[in-house]
Amino acid sequence: MGYQTNIQWLGGGNVLAECGPMRLVIGAWLAGIPQRELCVRAARESFLLLENIARQRALLSRRHREVPRDVGDFQAMKMIRSVLAVDPDLTPMAAVAGTIADGVASFLARRGMDRVIVNNGGDVAVRTGPGTSVNVGIRPELNRGGRIREVVTLGDERPAWGVATSGLEGRSLTRGVASAVTVVAGSASVADASATSLANASYVDDESVVQKPAEELDEHTDIPGIAVTVQAGPFSEETRALALEQVMGKAEKLIAKGVIYGAYASVDGQSRMTDFVRRRLVETS
Repeated sequence: MGYQTNIQWLGGGNVLAECGPMRLVIGAWLAGIPQRELCVRAARESFLLLENIARQRALLSRRHREVPRDVGDFQAMKMIRSVLAVDPDLTPMAAVAGTIADGVASFLARRGMDRVIVNNGGDVAVRTGPGTSVNVGIRPELNRGGRIREVVTLGDERPAWGVATSGLEGRSLTRGVASAVTVVAGSASVADASATSLANASYVDDESVVQKPAEELDEHTDIPGIAVTVQAGPFSEETRALALEQVMGKAEKLIAKGVIYGAYASVDGQSRMTDFVRRRLVETS
């Protein structure tokens, strides 16, 4: 693969794992006690997962019509199935960060951890055992100055959760105008693909929107020839409302199909959320 790797202790029992473009923060607990040594093993596992996907990048960068439905590899198949469940217009690479986060989280859960949080650059895989819960912050903007506005709690009513965010100034390119779209699903892989799709759905035709071909921003992009947004807004109240309506409309369809649980979207300072997110908001001071 050729990437340099780095594993570093962080506060609170978390471990940082860096490998090329990947930056994971891994935390695992058993009966409330941090399991840092096991997190180091999980960090090494993440490097193997990334290497495996990197070997298949050419295949996983194809449009869905060109991707085989059985490639004989679990991680690749998970990426393919996630995007097909969400939006067949995406390539499987739209689920890569979430899929790696899921792989690391499952590695830890299989070894008895009852609370796991794996954050792959904002795509988060959560595993919750009996009596445990995790609070996840939502940022309405993805730029470095963006602060957490809302916090949602994910409990033990299901063993696995995924939370992912996409939008302007995020790690991935977007075709839309949303400052941020956050999705909660049953896996980080599905949440990752869904956040990408919903952020794309926010596009509005407005004179403030500036787009460029994806390959001008990233020569290794999996969507060459597709226009992506580099600047958007400020918008009128009507335009913001239209963009948010498009996102929420698509989110509700995915919820009705059982693909995702909920979504939160922000466009130019205005936000909307689905009932699932609203019911799980945590009061913050």
